[in-house]
Amino acid sequence: MTENHPSTLLVTGASGHLGRRVLELLLESHAGTVVAVTRTPDKLADFRQHGVIARQADFDQPASLAASFAGVDRLLLISTDVVGEPGRRLKQHRAAVKAAEEAGVKHVVYTSLINPGPDSPVAIAPDHHGTEEALAASQMDWTVLRNNIYTDLLSGSISRAAQMGQWFSAAGNGKTAYVTREDCAQAAAAALASTFVGRRTLDITGPAALSQAELAAIAATITGQQVTYVPLELETLITNMVNAGLPRPIAEILASFDTGIAQGKFDVVSSAVEDLTGRKPTSVAEFLASQRDILMQKVENH
Repeated sequence: MTENHPSTLLVTGASGHLGRRVLELLLESHAGTVVAVTRTPDKLADFRQHGVIARQADFDQPASLAASFAGVDRLLLISTDVVGEPGRRLKQHRAAVKAAEEAGVKHVVYTSLINPGPDSPVAIAPDHHGTEEALAASQMDWTVLRNNIYTDLLSGSISRAAQMGQWFSAAGNGKTAYVTREDCAQAAAAALASTFVGRRTLDITGPAALSQAELAAIAATITGQQVTYVPLELETLITNMVNAGLPRPIAEILASFDTGIAQGKFDVVSSAVEDLTGRKPTSVAEFLASQRDILMQKVENH
């Protein structure tokens, strides 16, 4: 691979939020061919107009993958969005890793989870751990990006906390280095387009780990409302989510993240975002301040 022959890059899950943003970043920075794989290529018409090659593939149909990965040097495997179906995501990922190896892909970048090992209480951790094992067992080089919890997911909690004056969580005193989806996309695009050869595992995190009490204080500052952190027992949190309309299996999956936070699984801060992208990751306070108008509208309309 030289400057005269830039690599061919592929993004799976290309019609999702993260995939689309990675494609945008690659179009800005990458001189070579960009391939986008999705179950719904019609959703990528805007990218095709800019030279992106859109291919159809379904991770539940492994036979469709090898042809979609053909001619690709480096591949971004974005974790599939499967909730409440134990084992399905890992089966999909294993099929993708196998197809990538058969297609001659040289390097796979995978969006994993912070601390996905067997001791993690997080319900989706085994899917990520199993995918990392599949990559390790392959003959390919790889970059595993262990993403922390998205800062973006806090927006709903902030508006609810401002409305009620209370921030509820079963995370105890545990801390999380929340990272924005934008920073994850920037890191993924940079890792995919890089010339790195070999195998590496990187923690993709925000600039600081925050407790739930610190999040409540940020919520109060952003909204101008008094917000107090109220620790809950895990079962109470699950019951509250079920009473709010969530199916219990989904509530248990979401609550497992609180258990992970309480156990310190997400209390990881690294410089990987800046190392990969040259820009510092966005803090929780900065992100939420940028969303203040939207958050306040939700509070006022409640």
